[in-house]
Amino acid sequence: MTISPRTLRLAALLAGLALFLSIESLRPRRAWHAPRSRRLLFHGGIAAFNAALLQLAWAAPLAALVLTVRDRGWGIAGFLRLSGISEILVSLVVLDFLDYLWHRANHVVPTLWRFHSAHHVDTHVDVTTSLRFHPGELLLSGGAKAIWIVVWGPSLWAFAIFEMMITVAAQLHHSNIDFPDGVEPAVRLFGVTPRMHASHHSARTRSLDANFATIFSIWDRLLGSYVDPTAEHLVEQGLWFGRESDLSLSYVLKMPFAPRTPRPEAR
Repeated sequence: MTISPRTLRLAALLAGLALFLSIESLRPRRAWHAPRSRRLLFHGGIAAFNAALLQLAWAAPLAALVLTVRDRGWGIAGFLRLSGISEILVSLVVLDFLDYLWHRANHVVPTLWRFHSAHHVDTHVDVTTSLRFHPGELLLSGGAKAIWIVVWGPSLWAFAIFEMMITVAAQLHHSNIDFPDGVEPAVRLFGVTPRMHASHHSARTRSLDANFATIFSIWDRLLGSYVDPTAEHLVEQGLWFGRESDLSLSYVLKMPFAPRTPRPEAR
């Protein structure tokens, strides 16, 4: 029986969601501000719509592009003649770095931030937050991934494993859980922890503009965007606007096109 990359990613998404929902139930880091069933229904609905949209818009073109680029030896990976396990491992690192740059651009470029802020307006971060993205952001992200594919030239399995790992990593670090204090710093040296990413969702703009990594935390350290998460960062999450409407579908969909409250000074 052959398992397709798409099936593998879907299985990872569902398994990760079930796992982290269970851990959150047993040992949550923060109290919830809204019923969990409402959050799961709201974010699950957004995710289902986005999945259908991306299936129509990007799934087949990206898969075809990966195969074409790989077959013709385009991209840096093709130029270096990488193959097998080494190609998968190197591609995972390179694609995670490109994802870091894309995430950081979503905070720096005003038009991109208008779409990405629909993710950040959530006033309580848990594993369901990893499902919450504006459809416009994901369409733009598909275009960015097309560029990555042409520039790097990953194999289909390397790209699929990257997509799977980035999905599970996002579920982990959005989860309302925490590592023990004795373990947290060591894990954070290499990977992104829930505490580290929760600080990225802090309403405090200094940590909002930091900790952009998804799988490997090294990118934030190398490029000067790392901030140590503190208990202060975890007191209030979300943005300085839209706090009463974070679970309103009409509000979230209109966010990229609506007037904004001026950004406060970094604190």
